[in-house]
Amino acid sequence: MSYPQSSATPSETSPSEFKIYRPPTSAVVPQLRELPESFFTPTTDEIKVSQATLASRAQALNNAPLQLRATRQAAEKAKKDRWPNTTIRIRFSDRTQLEKVFSSSDRIQSVYTFVCASLRDDLKFSNFILYQSPPKREFKLSDPKVRGLTLAELQLAPSSVLLVRFEDDLLNRTGVPAPLLPSIVAQAIELPTPPTFEDSTKSQQSTPSKAKTGSDKEKKVPKWFKTGRSK
Repeated sequence: MSYPQSSATPSETSPSEFKIYRPPTSAVVPQLRELPESFFTPTTDEIKVSQATLASRAQALNNAPLQLRATRQAAEKAKKDRWPNTTIRIRFSDRTQLEKVFSSSDRIQSVYTFVCASLRDDLKFSNFILYQSPPKREFKLSDPKVRGLTLAELQLAPSSVLLVRFEDDLLNRTGVPAPLLPSIVAQAIELPTPPTFEDSTKSQQSTPSKAKTGSDKEKKVPKWFKTGRSK
């Protein structure tokens, strides 16, 4: 098995080119309030969207063998135009996360080089593999099918989280801090808090009120029409 080797130096990693997030202070998931029964009942629109999605997928599977090369290339170009950049977040065993934006046309080697440049000086040439899980999917540089594809072609665009597994298993223990340069660790910030259920509920409740206001305006009858009817 071959692993990446990087010739990058610490000076090549500029603070403006990445973000680093501290590991969560608690492994306990906060309790959420009990969701109303209506939350689990799909609306008519949601059912229609789900059925349309399933039909679209079935049609795509049926047409896949007949899809022309030019059509596939056009689809890839459309993806590239839609997502010119790919945000990659590298998660270490202690749940520290290192984030960087790459061009979607970059190859996975660019991600390996960035990680190597971010490691402590004594670990610059440590062997490691980037992977996703679940389901487990390894991005080995020794695999030509991986090495030759762009981030977009690897289905990593527009954003993905990759985990790190070092050849030295001591570095994979959850209690071991991410082996990053001190200058990088010093810039760590808290991971953004995901939106809560209450936030989404408030957003949904505010939408109908606007629609109702619009419908009320439509129901207003002109004075000349009322006058005409009274006659």
